[in-house]
Amino acid sequence: MSTTKEVVTGTGAPHWSEKYELVVGLEVHAQLITASKAYSTDPNAYGDHPNTNVSVVTLGHPGTLPVANKKVVEHAIRLGLATHCSIAPWMHYARKNYFYPDLPKGYQITQDHTPICTKGFVMIPVEGGEKRIGITRIHMEEDAGKSIHDVDPFNTLVDLNRAGVPLVEIVSEPDIRSGQEAYDYLVEIRRLVRYLDICDGNMEEGSLRCDANISLRPKGATTFGTRCEVKNMNSFRNVMRAIEYEAQRQSELLDAGGTIHMETRTFDAGKGTTIGMRSKELAHDYRYFPEPDLQPLTVSDSMKEAIRREMPPLPRELRAKYTQQLGLSDYDAGILTDDKATALYYEAVIATVPNYKAAANWVMGDVRGWVNERGLDLAQFPIPPQRLAGIIQLIDAGKVSHSTASQKLFPLMLEDPGSSAEELAVKHDLVQQTNEDEITTLMAKLMETYPDKVEAYRKGNKGLLGLFMGEVMKATKGKADPKRANEVVRRSLEA
Repeated sequence: MSTTKEVVTGTGAPHWSEKYELVVGLEVHAQLITASKAYSTDPNAYGDHPNTNVSVVTLGHPGTLPVANKKVVEHAIRLGLATHCSIAPWMHYARKNYFYPDLPKGYQITQDHTPICTKGFVMIPVEGGEKRIGITRIHMEEDAGKSIHDVDPFNTLVDLNRAGVPLVEIVSEPDIRSGQEAYDYLVEIRRLVRYLDICDGNMEEGSLRCDANISLRPKGATTFGTRCEVKNMNSFRNVMRAIEYEAQRQSELLDAGGTIHMETRTFDAGKGTTIGMRSKELAHDYRYFPEPDLQPLTVSDSMKEAIRREMPPLPRELRAKYTQQLGLSDYDAGILTDDKATALYYEAVIATVPNYKAAANWVMGDVRGWVNERGLDLAQFPIPPQRLAGIIQLIDAGKVSHSTASQKLFPLMLEDPGSSAEELAVKHDLVQQTNEDEITTLMAKLMETYPDKVEAYRKGNKGLLGLFMGEVMKATKGKADPKRANEVVRRSLEA
């Protein structure tokens, strides 16, 4: 079987799409931002020296007892509310039993029959609108440790700092039909967990991990084909690549009369291929039973509402607000809501100045440009939003031009973020001249200097307006209001 070719139809679709439908469900593990681990007081911190954030509870010593972290429950509820899930009023924990060197207890504390969140959805963009991707369940569990295979050539090293770190697992319905839809779904999930401040969404550090369940079925069929689970993908792009490769591999196997076997595979990012790891005889090959050391949980309506009141505005709500109420384009709304810091900064700017489009241009242009050049986060931008709004107000009032504000006033404010835009404009002599009589007098002298240009303009060479505007701006050292100066120059030439 070929591992590199990609046969497409004339429309750019893969050849197998004429015969089969791709069915994908994703399982996303999100490490939660908490001070301590899920069931112990050990620190929840990334990057510390190996095997330092451990205790007898993490190591599973006999006689130790877990204690549920309340913040983990609250984070799970926040995500459930954000994804339109039903929140279980009563639930219990479960033990998921399996042996692996980085799992000291021999089991994970998780949830089985009573997940905290069920039957939700997220919306993703598709051509011509949006598509609903269902969420089967979100449940709480603890992470395992980390086995390290590439440090010692003869031995596997184990770091147990990650053991016990709190997770939520987000299991989607098999509603995804392409690698691109999977990519867009993951982008939306990451955006949500970042807005909610429950996970940093960093796939490179492993705080957001994804497994994909991939199958094909004949076009028009209602039953699902046999699925393969692909693990170990460290970027959204690789999830998309793995899905596209698996669809090709499975279609070629089916076309050749072969059979798809349920198995777990891994993705080789360098080769762009998936590789079989182990077979799975049953969909659930773990032994679960209720966790005897933790009490069942109850979630009251008042608890849910208290958490809901503390939630920030979410990206989809903000996109709708910006396009439907503020009149911004879909593109602008998408950029402004791409991350929480940008959205909150923009919200603070428009709370002071109601010029929504100008505010959007400044945040997407000068502000994000400065931040991106330095590899910073917008939370580290030195100019408070209320002071940036002052620049926009000066432009709207005709006191400074946009070019002067961008090229001179904005850099000055970066150096002195404590001063207002107007104070800096006055101090550095940037306020525009609005005396039309002075510009009229100046134009009279210019017309005497360039009589041939005046005659050519009046005979139809309107491009010469720029010459006279340039002379006016030069003579006023750029401080003339361009809009008013243009009106005076045009009136003088046409008199």
